[in-house]
Amino acid sequence: MTKDLVKRLSYHNSGKVRSTKSRIPFIMIHHEEYSDRLLAREREKYLKSYKGSKEKLTIIEHCGIV
Repeated sequence: MTKDLVKRLSYHNSGKVRSTKSRIPFIMIHHEEYSDRLLAREREKYLKSYKGSKEKLTIIEHCGIV
């Protein structure tokens, strides 16, 4: 979750984030916008859950990545 998607992507691709450093470069394949931070957080939490991971894979497949 971020207010500045371009800045966040650049930060991850810079190699400064320890948890994602070994997997760079990243490309943006999907994003969702919410006017309410609480709704955005709930959606992020869901996509990271076991049940939501299935939906996340469907999104990725529709992007032609997998």
